Amino acid sequence: MVNRHAVGAHYGLKDWLAQRATAIYMALFTLFFAVCTLCMPEFSYPAWVEFLASPSVRFFAFLFVLSLCYHAWIGVRDIWMDYVKPAGARLALHLVTLFLLIGYAGWAVHILWRL
Repeated sequence: MVNRHAVGAHYGLKDWLAQRATAIYMALFTLFFAVCTLCMPEFSYPAWVEFLASPSVRFFAFLFVLSLCYHAWIGVRDIWMDYVKPAGARLALHLVTLFLLIGYAGWAVHILWRL
């Protein structure tokens, strides 16, 4: 029998809600992006640059990247916590995941603001 000692009254609820909220935002942004893409008069690099040059599109795309990274962090962190039992290996995997996600977010921001 597994004895689970929950710390606090809402063990895991915050992360569960955060993951659902980020998923909803990413779905809405994906729909918005798909509609805008389909309504573009032409599919060319200058048209993409013009579309992404809007400060509001850049801001919401930045929020998408942050939502994606936070959503991935919660999911992968839970996988490491559930399936990797040695504490040292789990810590190493947490750190690698965290550094990769921060790097990916920085790379995406660089791409968005470079245009």
